[in-house]
Amino acid sequence: MFDIQEELKKLPDKPGVYLMHDKHDTIIYIGKAVVLKNRVRQYFQSSRNQTAKIRRMVSQIAWFEYIITDTELEALVLECNLIKEHSPKYNTMLKDDKAYPYIKVTVGEEYPRALFARRIKRDKAKYFGPYKSAGAVKETLELLRKLYGIRSCNKKVGWGTVNDRPCLYYHMGQCPAPCQGNVPAADYSERVRKIIEFLNGNDRGVVADLEEKMKHASEQMDFEAAAGYRDLIAAVRSVSLKQKVNTSQGVQRDVIALAKDGEDAVVSIFYIREGKLLGRDHFHMAGAGGENQETILTDFIKQFYVGTPHVPKEILVQYPIHDQNVIEEWLSEKASQKVTVAVPQKGTKHQLVQMAYENARNVLVQDGEKLKREQQRTVGAVRELEQLLGLSGLHRMEAYDISNTNGYETVASMIVFEDGKPKNRDYRRFKIRTVKGPDDYKSMEETLTRRFTHGIRERGEEKAEAGSFSQFPDILMMDGGKGQVNIALRVLEQLGLSIPVCGMVKDDNHRTRGLYYKNREITFPSGSAAFQMLTRMQDEAHRFAITYHKLLRRQTQVRSVLDDIPGVGPARRKALMKQFKDIQRIKEASLEELREVPGISESLARDIFQFFH
Repeated sequence: MFDIQEELKKLPDKPGVYLMHDKHDTIIYIGKAVVLKNRVRQYFQSSRNQTAKIRRMVSQIAWFEYIITDTELEALVLECNLIKEHSPKYNTMLKDDKAYPYIKVTVGEEYPRALFARRIKRDKAKYFGPYKSAGAVKETLELLRKLYGIRSCNKKVGWGTVNDRPCLYYHMGQCPAPCQGNVPAADYSERVRKIIEFLNGNDRGVVADLEEKMKHASEQMDFEAAAGYRDLIAAVRSVSLKQKVNTSQGVQRDVIALAKDGEDAVVSIFYIREGKLLGRDHFHMAGAGGENQETILTDFIKQFYVGTPHVPKEILVQYPIHDQNVIEEWLSEKASQKVTVAVPQKGTKHQLVQMAYENARNVLVQDGEKLKREQQRTVGAVRELEQLLGLSGLHRMEAYDISNTNGYETVASMIVFEDGKPKNRDYRRFKIRTVKGPDDYKSMEETLTRRFTHGIRERGEEKAEAGSFSQFPDILMMDGGKGQVNIALRVLEQLGLSIPVCGMVKDDNHRTRGLYYKNREITFPSGSAAFQMLTRMQDEAHRFAITYHKLLRRQTQVRSVLDDIPGVGPARRKALMKQFKDIQRIKEASLEELREVPGISESLARDIFQFFH
């Protein structure tokens, strides 16, 4: 039994990270401390100075653990990584998790390439971005090929090194084909120099050169070529328009501001590279209620930059952040250059922050109603369900369903909803092993026994991965009534687990009508948020089970037909399916077509043909 007061006395006088767990062993909060002993104790002292959110979190702490580090910087890095991995319920969480696209120019190669990249590596390449979207990167790369002709393949190239033949880009005039070994490196380097100049924002020379070529083509009555140059000029200007805000030249900075309204907060970030605004993004922060602006900005910076490969030299923010010196040290180490975080008070930098704030406020206003509807549809539905059942602290819900055809290929599905939304990566499916014939009760018993036995075993291991069976639900939702509920309760009792169990009861038309809980059926208005969420869960569990069942049936049908042919084993069956795609085409294939399948001899082809005819 974990005695919190006794464990508080054992806390060390050192920096580190602490992890708060609830009664189901789920991590609900992660934080860092300069002195673990002082910081963790604060949670369990007088609650007068604590926010409602912290008081609610503390009431759910069943036990805590901590990891000692040598420095505060190490604690910060560890905290950021653990928050990203576990997404604790009571941390203010960045909802978006993107890997931003870049353009990579491999200047370390003799014949450099321009490539799409998701990560900045410590190599000899030059990176440009981040860009707003993958589409913007692809559009720019296509333009660069049309303007300058640069390779994107991974062939081994060099003077005198000849590959078999040039690719399509060569025939389209978008690559000089250095793979043929006849392109001087100096000529190719000039192309690369112009590309880098363009990516750095200098498009005037490109437009002037294209306009001169368009004028010359028109004078020569070559109107098709002139139209081509005209289209290139339009494409250059289109790409350049996305870099429309100028500040001082050579600057690399991110500008960050937030707008907050009650529980809702939106952070806006502008990416300024080489003095131009390359893009902007907006992020919704979950769990922002009760937190001040400084804390929300600090949490955003830690979570955002742990997941993005590029850190600029300067970060402008709307409010001072906590632990600024440590965060600057962490970012500087990550960027391999000095990084500063500043709160500008006047001038151009202050205007940029204000612009970011106005954008964040507009998004908050525009999305306000949408967010409230989504909140009611998800978290609001969970709160409504809690009131119906007389429970509290529902976060993770698991629903189960069985699917079979007259007991053939029986399967079970497990779907997961967290805070009223599907968590697809935690979905699991089971192929029933011990039950023969159509017995849904025994099939569900096997499913739940396997699921929770696996979870208990994982909990006993030192490292249980996030999203694994070790995460137990706050409530089980069974597809059915009293019988399925009693099966689940019996399995949980045998394994020593205490988890509420509900049955999702359907009417005669196979539609959700209510819940079976504690030996009684609970009904609620069909238009309520909780009712709609339960209907989605039941439909999703059924869909996931049916999809798996159909897959197994298809695989079995293919196997049963072809395996009846002497001489056709797994390898030859695979070769036949690869060649003809389905059984019907194999049936209709001629003897000559069957002979052409790799690994099928003439005599076997004749046997297969005779089998189907």
